Formats: sequence, structure tokens, C-alpha cells
Amino acid sequence: MKGVLLVNLGSPDSTSKKDVRKYLDEFLMDKRVIDTSYLMRVLLVKGVILNTRPKKTAAAYKKIWWEEGSPLIEITKRVTKKVQNNTTIPIAMGMRYGNPSIKAGIQELIDQGVANIFMIPLYPQFAMASTETVVVLANKLIKKQFPNIKLTDVPAFYKEPDYIEVLSNSIKKKLEEDQPDHLLFSYHGLPERHLQLTDVAKSHCKIDGTCCSTPSPAHEFCYRHQCYETTKLVVERLGLKEKDYSVSFQSRLGRDPWIQPFTDVVIKGFPNKGVKKLSVVTPSFVVDCLETLEEIAMEAKKSFIESGGEEFNTIPCLNDNDEWVNVLSSWINEWNNSN
Repeated sequence: MKGVLLVNLGSPDSTSKKDVRKYLDEFLMDKRVIDTSYLMRVLLVKGVILNTRPKKTAAAYKKIWWEEGSPLIEITKRVTKKVQNNTTIPIAMGMRYGNPSIKAGIQELIDQGVANIFMIPLYPQFAMASTETVVVLANKLIKKQFPNIKLTDVPAFYKEPDYIEVLSNSIKKKLEEDQPDHLLFSYHGLPERHLQLTDVAKSHCKIDGTCCSTPSPAHEFCYRHQCYETTKLVVERLGLKEKDYSVSFQSRLGRDPWIQPFTDVVIKGFPNKGVKKLSVVTPSFVVDCLETLEEIAMEAKKSFIESGGEEFNTIPCLNDNDEWVNVLSSWINEWNNSN
């Protein structure tokens, strides 16, 4: 029997400092998130970050927490339920960090008689700290604990026509409502080092402004290229001019070089460039979460207004948008019917 596992990043169990600390420990101790030696990671995470960051992060989660729980978890539940209504095979969800875990999601499917799992990491663009860590952990679990289960995963869908269409439609609707001076595509940031580590060509990724637009096998796993490609395809569908939009990267951590330009810096500078009405879309996420609801919709908005901006609007993630649910369902049904 076949089944599907939808996988997202995850969230603390609550906004308590204890639960946030536990979540950050699991997240930041992942060697594909902080890719130093184990000893250095322990010293940095357990010796520094976990002694300073949980209080601030817990306060941020409290600002966006729903009565039912984490927005990311609750929205992913809604997506799972809607997809289940569109398909004939069991659908479960799992989180890379926190609960429900990927292991719990696999077990839920097995308990329903599933032996062949189609896993969809809910990340449009590939990164070792997102897609890769999900795939690696899932395969490790299958090998060690569920050896009789077959697992197939969906590659990054950053340029899939039906995904681009749904994303473009959601952006177009909001742009028509808000009529901004400018549209900012803000993607989650990554250390530049991660781009080079995932460069299968070994020498293509130079982050010099040309490598992302020069055809290469490296693009299959290049996060930066995929972000710009998603943007290009959406912009083409929307008919935007070059002056009407820009791209930036948010959520940097530590002192290592991260992909630029930085969202917070770009947003502060917009009012001086004549941008008084700004709309921001966050296409590295398909579900709204801390990075979209607090970092962008609250903190970035505050920064923009304080810098002289007049109106700041965020474009929601696809969430449980029916068009998006239909796309996921069509991928699942196609897989189910072709095997």
C-alpha cells in the first residue's frame, strides 16, 4: 500500500523558554545547519546560543502563537487534511525538528498498512539545511528502523510550472489589492559556504553575480540560483519590470559571510529611494511561520515605517490555499498512478 509524508521544518511544542531551548538544540545541532566540527558545534550551540537565544526566540514565538498552537504546525495540519480529501491513499505529516517527528509520520503511515512512501519536503528550493537534512534523516530512519519500507522523495520544485502558477496567482491578487511601489522577494538566507558545499561541479559557485545565470549541473542543488529562478519565472508571469521588484535574503546567524543583499538592510534603504508602499513575499516558505509572521510582518514592517516608509504589506505564503492543495494532490495522484 502507498502513502504520503508531507515534511516541514518544525516548531517548539510551546512558547516556554524550556521548549524553545529544546527545539533550538535539535535544530542548531544538526550538522547540515551549522556545518562545523561536532566539538565546535557543541561549544557554539550549547555553550553560547542556548544560553542567550531561547529567551528572545520564545518572546518572538509568543507574538505569533495561535490559541491552537504553532501556526506552522496548525497550517500544515490543514494542508494535510485537505490533501487527504483529494487523494485515495493515506497522508501524514512530519517535522524535521520537534513534533510530530518524521519518525512519527512514517510510523503513522505504517500503522495504516503503508509500505511505499512518497515524501514531499515542503521546501521549494534545495538547501543542505532544509531539503537535504530531511532526506538524509528519513533515509537513515528507513534503513535502521523501517527496512521494509520503500521511500521516494520529491526534488526541489522551485520551477515546476504548476507551483509557479499558483505562487504567481497569490502574489498577483495581493498586488492588485495593495498597489505597492515595489515588490520585494525575501528568501531565507544561507551561509555562502553552504552554496559551495552543495556545488556538484566543485568550481562553479563563485557567488559573483554570474554563476547563478550561467547554465551548470550545479544548479540542481544551488539554493541561490533556485531563488533567483523562482523570482524570474514569477516576474515573467506577472509582467513586472526590473525596477518594480528586487530580491534579498533574511534571517542570517553568526559572523560567517551569508548570501546578500540582506533583507533588513534593503528594507531600511527603500524609503530613501522613493519606495513608500512596499509589499514583501517570502517564496522560500510555503507555510507561514516565525520568519514570515514575526521577522517580516512585524519587525521588518516596523523598520520600514521608522525609516520613512508609509505602507508595508506582506503577501501570505501559499498555506492551505486550495490551488496549492490541488497542486500537491496532483503530484501525489500522478505518483500513485504511475507506479
